[in-house]
This record gives sequence, C-alpha cells and structure tokens, in this order.
Amino acid sequence: MKKLLTLLCASLCLSAAAQTTERIPTMEEVGADALPAEIAPIEAPFYMPQLQKPTFRDVTVRLEPVADTRMRTRDIQRAIDHLSREGGGRVVLSKGVWHTGRIILKSNIELHIEEGAEVRFSGEVKDFLPAVFTTNAGVELYSLGACIYAHRAENIAVTGKGRLIGPAQGGTIREGRPQNDGDIDPDTPVEERLFDGQKGRTIQLPTFFGPIACKNVYLEGVSLENTSFWNVAPVYCENVVIRGVRISSYGIPCGDGVDITCCRYVLVEYVTTDCGDDNFAVKGGRNEFGYRVGRPSENIVFRRNLALRGMGGLTVGSETAGWCRNLYAHDCVCEGTRVGIRLKTRRPRGGGGENLYFERIRLKTEAGAMAWEMLGTSNFVGGLASRLPAPPLTHMTPAFRNVRIREVAVEGCRELVYVQGIPESPAQNIIIENVSADTRRDTSKTAYGVYKPKPSPYVIDVVDADGITLRNFEVVSDKQEMRLVDVRNLLFENLSLDLCGKELQTEISGEMTRHHRFENCTPQIR
Repeated sequence: MKKLLTLLCASLCLSAAAQTTERIPTMEEVGADALPAEIAPIEAPFYMPQLQKPTFRDVTVRLEPVADTRMRTRDIQRAIDHLSREGGGRVVLSKGVWHTGRIILKSNIELHIEEGAEVRFSGEVKDFLPAVFTTNAGVELYSLGACIYAHRAENIAVTGKGRLIGPAQGGTIREGRPQNDGDIDPDTPVEERLFDGQKGRTIQLPTFFGPIACKNVYLEGVSLENTSFWNVAPVYCENVVIRGVRISSYGIPCGDGVDITCCRYVLVEYVTTDCGDDNFAVKGGRNEFGYRVGRPSENIVFRRNLALRGMGGLTVGSETAGWCRNLYAHDCVCEGTRVGIRLKTRRPRGGGGENLYFERIRLKTEAGAMAWEMLGTSNFVGGLASRLPAPPLTHMTPAFRNVRIREVAVEGCRELVYVQGIPESPAQNIIIENVSADTRRDTSKTAYGVYKPKPSPYVIDVVDADGITLRNFEVVSDKQEMRLVDVRNLLFENLSLDLCGKELQTEISGEMTRHHRFENCTPQIR
C-alpha cells in the first residue's frame, strides 16, 4: 500500500509538471509584435519600483529630411541642445532618410523617430569625435561612445517606429575591434585610456544605444540594425525601461542584443532579438577593472521577450566582477538560440551572480537548454581553463549561487542541464523544477556554422556543485548518459526520463561527492 501511494504521488507530481508548462507563453505572445500600449505593474521576488515612461515638456521641434546624403548631425544636435537648455521637450525626425554621426542625448529630451524614418549612422571615426567617456566590454576608457550616447543625463528617451541603422560598412569604424583583456593596464588612469583613432591610436567599437551614468532612461519601439558592437548597452544607469524594440545583428561578432551593465532598477519587456552573440545579458564589469569600480547590476526584470538566433538567450555574465544580482526573467521564449538560460563567468572574472530567478520559459536551442559555464576556454584564460589543479581562492574568484528555475518547456536541445562549476567555487544552491523537455534534435544542422557546439552524450551533466535540486521533470531524450562529478548535497525528486528504449548510464565520481538522494525517479538512479 505504501509503495502504491508513493507511485501515485510521483505520478501526480509529474503530471503537475506538464500542466504548469501550459502557462508558458508561445512565440506569438511575446516580443515586439505583442507590445501593449501601457507598462503593466512590475512583480518580482525582490524590490522593484513601478517604472514608467518619463514625461517631457509639451514642446516639439520637428526636423525634416533632405533629398541628398548630406550629414545632418549638426542639425539634430543643435535641436537637442537648444531644447534641453530651454527645459526639454521632443525632437522629431520625420519620415525619410537621415545621415548622421554620433547623437548625444541631453536631459529632458525625447528623440522620436517616426515610422518611415531611417537613420543611417556614419561609418567614419571623424563623425564620432571628440572621444567621450565610455566603457567597452566592462572597461572604462575614452573612445567613440555610442551611435546614440548620453552621459549623466536625466529623463531621456528614444521612441518611435523608425529604423536605426548602424555604422556603414567599409568605413574606418569597422576597422576597430572589441577590447581584449590585455589591451589596458588596470593601473593606467582612465583619462589616459584614449582610443580615438588619432595619431596612430586605435578605436574601440561604439555600441548602438549607450547611455552612461544616466537616470530615467526610456527606449521604445525602434528597430536597431547592423550594429558594430553591442546594441542596447546602458552602463551605470538607474531606472531604465526598454520595451518593444527590434534588434537585428545576426552574423555580427559581439553583436549582443540587450546588455545591462552595472545598472539598477531595469525593465526589459516585449523585445525581439536576432543576434550575433548573446540576446539578453546582465553584466557586472570586467575583471580587475570591474572589481575596482565595484558597481553591481541589480534589481532587473526581463519579461515577455523573444530571443531568436543568438549565442545565449537569457544570459548572466561573463563579465561579473561587480556582481549580477536580483534578476527575474519570466514569460520569455528562446527560439533558435545556441543556449537558452546561460550563466557564465571565468576564473579571472571575479564577482559572480546571485539571487537569479527564471520562470515560465520556453526553449528551443541548438545546444544547451540550461547551462552554467565557469571554466572558460584556453584561448581566453590559458591554463586556468583546466579544472584541476584548483588554484587558491582570491578576490577574483567568481561564484554563482542562489538560482531558481521553474516552469520550463524545452522543445529541443542537445543537453538539458549542464553545470560546470569550479572546484574552488562550486555552483551553489540551485533549484530547477517543473520541467517538460524533449531533447531530441537533428544535430546535423545548426544556425552557427563555425560556432557549432561539440555534441554531448549527457542529458544531465553536473560538475562541481553544492546544493542542487532537480524536481518534477518529464524528459524524452535520445541521450542515455548522466554525469555527476564532485557534486554534494544533491536531490533528484520525481524525475521521469524516457530514453527512447536505451538504458540509463550514470557516472558518479569525485572525492567531494556526498549526500545524494534520488526519490521517485524513473528509471531508478543509483
């Protein structure tokens, strides 16, 4: 009788797992096409203010396009500067083609790009000078900034249904490159980190929309295409709303969609991305540079977003030095990304991620569905990419802890759960529950060509973790292997694995392995 009750309880729990996935939105219910007129109340498992669209003085300056390719930077900038000095208002770019260099937003200005307007940014470095204070992949420096830039401005917005097209191909900007770890000595004063393309100096690639140290930032409705680097990239900002934006940068290296770096109180909703790198990411500053600045990204909500092609759908890291904490991503869809939920860092990165919540997520991925990646690769970190021997703990040892993922529908992937911690800092306190997954996928095709991931034999692969719970899983997979290496305090509860007629093969090893519990699992795990 007791055994019958146990089996009945397991069956009910697994059925509940399948039922909860019915509440997960589909592609048609998320992304820019589904944008509502108003911002709905924000809910999160931590404090979040009820962010709203900024208000502006009821004064409008309307600019009209010209019939030639004349640069309009000066006209646009004069209108912004004048209106800001007068107390603010709205600058409208009317329907037509606009050619411009860098645009600098000022306080209390809404830049409105009308439907039918096409803003084409110059590909020449000279049209983005003088150099301004900015960051590049989490490192403070002076360079081109962003196509639409702001510094220490308040109450700013870019709105409308027009198209923004990044720096033209073939220009001097495209000769630049993203910043590498070894380019700058952390002890070099920021004012001396000058990358302006003058007197033999190089440049750092500009982001597309890149406000720095701004408050009350709003971006809605526009389309961003052909960026040279990250697309939407606020840094050191507070009270940020990004909604209804379309981002197209597939095939562009480092063409991330939305990268939130060292910001607080951020809402990203109903955004559609098709990217050359990570789609939605939270970052905390790079290596020693970010550690010294010491500003976290915190209290951030991603909701109702659609990630198409991209390296990571919902990502934390890999720049984590100032910490990434209090993220709530819910009701999102990843359709064709390489990895769905992706938490990544490396040994020299420092900081890490904590208090990360993912709920009601639909995933169809080329590689992993849910992945922790803490080792990095040898081409970036050399010998530190080797798991053992473990180096000593330092102030730059990263960590991931307190992660909860629930109500997930996986409609295709190669590996369901991949956790690669590091021995000196194992991934900690992970709960994944209520998952319905089919990991069978045609692995002969991938959207990524040279990025084609190495096939994995594992349906679940956990290395260096402390405190991990997988509960209420219904899985169909053509993979038959599971690996647990140096994993302690593990609970698998109510797992149903249909391995398509294959027998489950489980590898459990490591000196730190202890305290494993497998309850109501089919097939039985030993």
